[in-house]
Order: sequence, then structure tokens, then C-alpha cells
Amino acid sequence: MAADEIWRGTVRDVRDPSELLERAVRYDGRVWSIVTDTVRLPDGTVVERDIVDHPGAVGIVALDEQDRVLLIRQYRQPVGGYLFELPAGLRDVAGEHPWATAQRELLEESGYMAREWHVLVDFFNSPGGSTEAFRCYLARGLSEVDGGRPATGEAEEAHLPRTWLALEDAVDLALSGDLHNPTTVTGVLAAAAARDRDWVTLRPAGDDMWTLPSP
Repeated sequence: MAADEIWRGTVRDVRDPSELLERAVRYDGRVWSIVTDTVRLPDGTVVERDIVDHPGAVGIVALDEQDRVLLIRQYRQPVGGYLFELPAGLRDVAGEHPWATAQRELLEESGYMAREWHVLVDFFNSPGGSTEAFRCYLARGLSEVDGGRPATGEAEEAHLPRTWLALEDAVDLALSGDLHNPTTVTGVLAAAAARDRDWVTLRPAGDDMWTLPSP
């Protein structure tokens, strides 16, 4: 192994973009766009990379007093099937804090509100081809609003059956390959890990959306 392929520094993701030479918009869609970036890598190599320019999203691990997690069942056309998912949504409202987006999405997709909110985990959904940054919140102290879920959804979101699972059961389903949504898998595993650490890893819900720090 080459000496320069052994990392001896701090293990932490950092922002250190390559030189952007050109950006061409290939498709400008309703929610996201596809662009081609021409960049010069640190070794001087010039490459083109196709990228989905995505607004980002949030998800919510809603836990009740019995440590059961709320999942909704939703049809997803790209994979041609029904997935059990955490309540989640795009950050497609200009200027809206991700915490506010999460509160709105929990209400719209489940009919619940939460008294206690924390940041659970952050991740890039597909960093090899997309800018999508994802934040998953932990919501506790749940209460169902009068009248249940508001009628705000359409098409695939018009009918969202929900179920409650013990957190341990949700983890088992994720590890057995019976759950596939990345928000669900990441969220339930992170919630279980945080609970095992007595929740000391939780961050304030009002923190700004996670971005890569500078080196």
C-alpha cells in the first residue's frame, strides 16, 4: 500500500471542493435538477461528473412512551413497490428551518405533534451523485391532533396507512432486509444507538442544517 493511502489525520468529514471549471444544466425539474460539473481534481486531472442538485430533506423518528416508532406505508414509483418509512419530506419551502419542516411533515403525514425534539443524525443520501443532505430528528412527547392527519397529500401521499413498532423490532427488520428506505434504516438504527447511550448524543433541534466544516 502506498504511503499516501494511509490516513493519519483526524477522522472527520470536511469540505474541500475541487476547482469548478464549468457547470452545465442538463435538466431543470420541479423539485431537483441534473447538472454536469467539470472539475479539476487535486492531482490536476479534469473530469466531468453528473450530479442531482437536490434541495435536501428531513425525517422524523417519532417515539411514543413505550419506545415504539411510527412508520407509514407509501408507494414509491422508482422502485415499484410499497415501503415502510418514517415521516419525512423535502426542504422545498424557501427560508424554512429544517426543524420547522420536520414539524410540518410529521403533522401532515401522521397527524401527530411532538413536545420534545432533537437532532438524531445527519447524512448525505447518495454523495456519489447527489447533493441531498438529510437530517433525521427524534420526536417524543407525541400527541394526536383533533381530526387526525390533515388532508394535504395527493397522489401517493393521499393514503398513508401507519403502524407502530417497538424500536427493537424496527431494528430487526432493518437488519434482516425487510425495510429498505434509507431514512427508515438510518433513523431506527441511530435511535437505537442513541438510546443505548442514554441519549447523550442528541443535539438541539434548533441547530442549523448540517454542512461539511472546513478543514
